[in-house]
Amino acid sequence: MSEPVQVSDPAGLVARGAALDAADELAPLRELFALNEGSVYLDGNSLGALPRHVPERVRDVMVRQWGELGIRSWTESGWWTAPERMGDRIAPLVGAAPGQIVVGDSTSVNVFKAVVAAVRLAGQDRASGRGPGSGQDRGSGQGPGSDEGRTEVLVDATTFPTDGYIARSAARMTGCRIVSLAPAELPAAIGPRTAAVLVNHVDFRTGRLHDLPGITAAAHEAGALAVWDLCHSAGALPVGLDAHGVDLAVGCTYKFLNGGPGSPAFLYVAERHQARFDSPLPGWNAHADPFAMADGFEAADGAVRGRVGTPDILSMLALDAALDVWADVRIADVRAKSLALTDFFLECVEAYAPPGRVSSPTPVAHAERGSQVALRCPEAPAVMDELIARGVVGDLRRPDLLRFGFTPLYVGFADAERAARVLGEVLAAVPGQVAPGRR
Repeated sequence: MSEPVQVSDPAGLVARGAALDAADELAPLRELFALNEGSVYLDGNSLGALPRHVPERVRDVMVRQWGELGIRSWTESGWWTAPERMGDRIAPLVGAAPGQIVVGDSTSVNVFKAVVAAVRLAGQDRASGRGPGSGQDRGSGQGPGSDEGRTEVLVDATTFPTDGYIARSAARMTGCRIVSLAPAELPAAIGPRTAAVLVNHVDFRTGRLHDLPGITAAAHEAGALAVWDLCHSAGALPVGLDAHGVDLAVGCTYKFLNGGPGSPAFLYVAERHQARFDSPLPGWNAHADPFAMADGFEAADGAVRGRVGTPDILSMLALDAALDVWADVRIADVRAKSLALTDFFLECVEAYAPPGRVSSPTPVAHAERGSQVALRCPEAPAVMDELIARGVVGDLRRPDLLRFGFTPLYVGFADAERAARVLGEVLAAVPGQVAPGRR
């Protein structure tokens, strides 16, 4: 690859970025993270940056709690209740009241729990004539015997692959068939045979924000349940799980929540469903009396039903420490900065990138945008390699998407300007072709 050429700044974007950072009320939070000041980290939508205080907290867990207290820490250090305690810390970030989120297992495992449980709940609702959205009996046309059974699970066709794999397996186990549709097509497709709808809140490729309130309402109107994957929205934007009547949701904690590589995921079970939540993985941690070691399973009350086996304490307590950075941070402020950052980055890309070399499938409309920007570029693999070599860390989705995640707690406007300027330099030096869909 030839040496990148220098790109000029005729619009004064460097000065604007500095001024925006100076006025940013969230800017001081950057000091809470261990960042390489020689680079721009725009991959927090894959792995969030390390909060500086986490290593010392984890050291305490290992040396004092595990090393000195040993097994006593299950009670004295609160290990046993950590999954629910972490859930209550995450709850305000996704618009949930306490007692509805449990932390543990991977996102994939929680998707499996949620989809199977949703199908089972839909079957119970049909048998009783009850609607999932409000817990009330439904009118004529949705009661027992009014259809041939809820035998379909609708899945977002653009979903992260694992969600699709898990949903297909869950459908086989529950006697359902999968119907895969674009998110915009889901509301019209939900009908009397639909048991559950599984949708990603934000498209992991393009950053498109899908209509959580509208799709959830359409599912409830048809007597189905809505299951949402929040991996690319939790910690990046307001979700409103309770306000919009979501039934079940899952999310990871290692992206915008900065919990660390492989940190445990979370499962949300709306309070109205908890008494009937029938997990397909009824582990001993979900038992009403786990230490009775009874042969028969009796489910615990509340979101604890979402637990399975022994919690991963080291990862969970690293997450506990990481969540401290959210003290006194309003998710609405995070969202406002996210939109301003991505607007500014797109403006800088337009100014710096050679004409026709990149196009963006990320929506311009704020109501349809998550907290990342994707750029379509035929030379994406080579371009991302060179960006990373020059200190701009994004990531790649083959064959032609450059992804840049904007985590407002530690990404600034000067970062956005520098990333776009370096991108322009790299593109100017790399022979290429016009990007598909250039607008």
